[in-house]
Formats: sequence, C-alpha cells, structure tokens
Amino acid sequence: MKINRRRRLIRTFNLLDQPIRFNPFVFSRTFFMWAFTGLVGGVIAGLYWIVLEYFTDFLAQYQGWMVIPTMAVCGLLAGLVIHFIGDPGEIHLIVNNIRFNKGKLDPKNNPSMILSSLFCVASGGSLGPEAPLVQVTGSTGTWLGKIFRLKGEELRSLSIAGMASGFTALFGAPLGGSLFSLEILHHKHAVEYYKAIIPALVASCFSYVMFALIIHLGIGATWNLKAYHYSGVYDFMYACMFAVIATFVGWLFIFVVKFFKKVFEYRNFPIYVKTLVGGIVLGIIAFYFPITRYFGHHEVNELIGGGFSLNFLLLILVFKILAIAITVTSGWRGGFIIPLFFVGTTLGLIIHHLFPSVDTTLAIVSCMAAINACVTRTPMSTTIILGTLTGFTYFVPILFASLTGYFLAPKIPFIGSQSEKITEE
Repeated sequence: MKINRRRRLIRTFNLLDQPIRFNPFVFSRTFFMWAFTGLVGGVIAGLYWIVLEYFTDFLAQYQGWMVIPTMAVCGLLAGLVIHFIGDPGEIHLIVNNIRFNKGKLDPKNNPSMILSSLFCVASGGSLGPEAPLVQVTGSTGTWLGKIFRLKGEELRSLSIAGMASGFTALFGAPLGGSLFSLEILHHKHAVEYYKAIIPALVASCFSYVMFALIIHLGIGATWNLKAYHYSGVYDFMYACMFAVIATFVGWLFIFVVKFFKKVFEYRNFPIYVKTLVGGIVLGIIAFYFPITRYFGHHEVNELIGGGFSLNFLLLILVFKILAIAITVTSGWRGGFIIPLFFVGTTLGLIIHHLFPSVDTTLAIVSCMAAINACVTRTPMSTTIILGTLTGFTYFVPILFASLTGYFLAPKIPFIGSQSEKITEE
C-alpha cells in the first residue's frame, strides 16, 4: 500500500512539475487571420448598417403619392451606378465563385454593390442588405487571404469566413450565420465545404462582437411573437402541415419570379431602364400597401401586432410576393431571406385566421422556416437563425418545418448555381 501511495504521489508531482501549455492553435497565425477577418467584417457591416439607417430615415419622409417618384428615381440611380461602375452580380455569382473560382470573390465590384444596394434597400425595395453584406465581407476575406499569401482551400475558407461574418452581423446569430454561409453554397454536397466551419465560426463570433459594439446591438429576439406553449406531440404534425402550405407558396414565389424574369428579359433594355420601371411599379404597390415597402426587418413586428383582417392579409401576401419578384428581376440589388420571412409571417397569420385554435407563433415560425428552406435550401441554418430572431426556443418544430420545405422544394433550385448539373472545372 505504501509503495502504491508513493507511486501515485510521484506521478502527481511529475504532472505538477510540467509547465502549463495552451493549445498552440489558439495563438497560431491561422487563428488570428480568421479573427481579423471577422473583426473587419463586423466593422464593414456596422458602418454599412449605420449609413443604411440614415439613408432610409431620409427617404422615409416621402410618403403618400411621393413614394412613387422616390422609388423610381432611386431605381434609376441604382441602375446608372450598375451601368457605369460595373455589375456586382447576385447571390448565384457568389456561389459560383466559391465553388468554381477557387473561392475568390472579386472586391472590385464592391463600390457598385454598396452604392446600388443602398439606393435599393433604403428607398423601400423588397430586398434586404444580406446579399450586399455577404458580397463585401466575403470579397474582403479573399483580399485578406491574398495579403496573407493563402492559396487553395485556405483561401476558400477565408472567403467563406468573410461571408459568415456578413451573415452573422445581419442575423445576430454566429452559429446560424456560419452554417448559412456553408449551406447556401450547394444544396446536396454542402458537406464538402464543412472543413471551413471553424474559420466561419471564429470569424462570426468576432464579427458579432464588433457589429454589436458599433450599432449597440442588444441580446434578444428581433420579432415580438407571443410565447409558444407546447401542447403535445401533435405540434410536430401541425408544423409539417403548415410547412406544406408554406412550401406551396414557396413554389408560387419561384414561378412568379421566373415569369417576371421573362418579362424583364423580353427586350434587351439597359439596366437603368429596367430598374426605373421596377421602381415605378414598386412605388405603386407601396402607395396602396405601405407595409409591403422595405425588406421587412421592422415591418414583421408591425404585421404581427397590426390586427389586420383576413382579406387584407391575403392582399399583403399577394402583393409582397409580387414586390419581391419585381425587385429581384428588375435589377434591384439585395437579398430575399428576410423578405421571405415576412411572407411566412403573413401566411402564418392567415392560417390562424382560418383556424383560430391554431397556435399563432407555431404557425408563423413554421411558415417562415419552410418557405425559406424551400427557396434557399438551407434547413439547418434556417432553424438556428429563426430561433434567434423570434426567440422560439423549441428548435424541433422549426427543424421539422425546415426539412419539410427542403425536401418538397422544386428539383431545379431557385439559386441556379446550386444546381448539381454544374461540374467543377
């Protein structure tokens, strides 16, 4: 016994005698590159958001019939910026560059993207700032990667980390933003990009902190939904049923976008003519239905607490889908994720009107999740992002709804570059 005690005592002293060592990775050059990318992304997102809010407040004073010339002029200016400075592309171009251009996002288009998106988003277009932010922060990651002399997968990972920092700043969800930057790349083989999950997470966390410091972001839900009370295992079935309805609306949205895309591509007009026409039509819709103006960040709360009638909600649903489709196809710049959440909120309220016994919050969140997963094919990140934005802490019903929308989505994805027919060169 004494010998065993002595042996244990000797092993203990030997262990204590060893110097304390941290994981060398924490203090490696790679970690600092990811962290620095996140910090820069957070600063860019914070400054963009401040300018966007000031510009939006300035243009918001034009109400009533003045909204029509305001949006028309902003559409024209956005088109002129794209025509003379350069076309920054859309989300499908970002996906293609990450997949087939060795992860390189060209920063030369950033000035055009920033200026055109400010005109489009601030004036009231039905697209949000997520696509501009992701383009700018992702290309910043590429630029930093070239400075650090990265190549191959290291450069691609830093570009994805930059994209994640942009998503995170907007959604306020580091984990959701990280997963979204990976899932959006390819709907079937996204796992091939999950080697970039740690770079994305690190950059997202640093971006979130920097963005929160700049705009004084608080912790808590963005949208004020009523508290959800779990009523039994049937809630999962209800979530899937609501998701089926929302997926049908998602299909409808995709077909409406394709229709208007053919309309705007029928004649080869200059981009500024298309954006001008789009601005006039969007202004008319916003004049008759003011709640459809803007991308929905603040309007979702107005919708939830508005107490609107069933007929008015149906009109909002139809004209919001039309507004998003026209904004996307007429050359206006921005992202459609939060606008789709607005559509999901409207649909959830319609379902509650038709079936008053249905839990409103469950219906809204399920519709939000399904329609976004149907269009963007991002079920995992959609679940986490919605949990953050709505304060809905029961992730399982959201996941059921997201997967329903994902598996019932059209065979040909809305984001064309997600198609598996494209082969890497």
